[in-house]
Amino acid sequence: MAAPSPTTPRKFLGRLSLPERTFVTDALRTETVGGVLLLLAAVAALIWANTPVGASYETVTDFHIGPSSLGLDLSLEHWAADGLLAIFFFVAGIELKRELVAGELREPKAAALPVIAAICGMAVPALVYLVVVVMGDGSTDGWAVPTATDIAFALAVLAVIGTSLPSALRAFLLTLAVVDDLFAILIIAVFFTSDLNFAALGGAVIGLAVFWLLLRMDVHGWYVYVPLALVIWGLMYNSGVHATVAGVAMGLMLRCTRREGEEQSPGEHIEHLVRPLSAGLAVPLFALFSAGVTVTGDSLTDVFTKPETLGVVLGLVVGKTLGIFGGTWLAARFTRAELNDDLSWPDVFAVAALAGIGFTVSLLIGELAFAGNAVLTDEVKAAVLMGSLIAAILATTLLKLRVRKYRALIDEEERDDDLDGIPDIYEQDNPAYHLRMAEIYEKKAAEHRRRAELAGASRGDGDSPA
Repeated sequence: MAAPSPTTPRKFLGRLSLPERTFVTDALRTETVGGVLLLLAAVAALIWANTPVGASYETVTDFHIGPSSLGLDLSLEHWAADGLLAIFFFVAGIELKRELVAGELREPKAAALPVIAAICGMAVPALVYLVVVVMGDGSTDGWAVPTATDIAFALAVLAVIGTSLPSALRAFLLTLAVVDDLFAILIIAVFFTSDLNFAALGGAVIGLAVFWLLLRMDVHGWYVYVPLALVIWGLMYNSGVHATVAGVAMGLMLRCTRREGEEQSPGEHIEHLVRPLSAGLAVPLFALFSAGVTVTGDSLTDVFTKPETLGVVLGLVVGKTLGIFGGTWLAARFTRAELNDDLSWPDVFAVAALAGIGFTVSLLIGELAFAGNAVLTDEVKAAVLMGSLIAAILATTLLKLRVRKYRALIDEEERDDDLDGIPDIYEQDNPAYHLRMAEIYEKKAAEHRRRAELAGASRGDGDSPA
């Protein structure tokens, strides 16, 4: 296909290529299952923490295990936040690498719009939070809490309400989440790094260099990389830099381009293996050990009266929605990108509202921002839960208004009348496709004539249709 001329507006949210559509579908299918498990884990944590045996929840989450001689005598809550989420960010690193070399971010012009949307979707919530806490004389430490999007939780909401999105909107949401994860890691690394242990940090850097060298030498075997990854993670944790940075760094090092004869790149293969572990175990366990906050009438009132918690709620619900929608609209306007004819700006607004569900990373940043203040940490967690719930209800309402349109678009995307395994929409410019369809229609017409003749003979009227 010839490149568009400089005067031809580029389509925004246009049809994906077939390989990209297949990748997005497979990736989000796993995330959806993981999101449902995440939702169940969060509900279980809330029930556990608010029953007569609620004291046992704190006892379990505070239970310490690990070798103290290595600086790893951690509570189960910290193992979940620093250890299990490293797996989550490892997958996020692979996703980012793939997007940069083979996905929506590989071309600067195409990448500009979702990147700008994601940046605005993080900047505006932070600004909303800061305005609220400054006006209410609260703490500015939690400015980063409402900046994160939890795509697994968002997809779980879609699964629960029985609504799916056309592939273009799904890809846009996935790209937003990938860029969001990148900036979340940068925020954690830059703003939530404690006093540095340069010896441990140097050891982690050397470990990462060895990891990179082994990959370039095409060394294979999980028994080589898994122990090395554990050493890198342990050194990064003891360095003072948040341990999840090690996960995303290793993910970014994997090769995500295919060589001749390869069905999958190493990055795609490893992501296929690790993503179920991340979505199905690591993130739900983190939710189980982090989302158990005590909910009372007073605590719910505090969510909407204290500046820190109100800032989180408004940041997620208002800041995320306006930031992503406004950034997308401005970027499309100044890059002369035209919206796909099958979609409209209310669809973008609904996806922006869905991105206001910020659970996993928001909880993590909340723990880091208010470390040492257990009461405020729990209140901010409650605010994250409440903000995500409100965003989910808002997005559900908006998406339900368009559900018939989405179903029609999805049916068109998946229609395969010639049964060759390739959706017809990707073959409409192929002469061989039209020839196959003509043959199919001729066979159907012949079968219809044959049945009509048999029906006439069974009536015994002696007349045969022409």
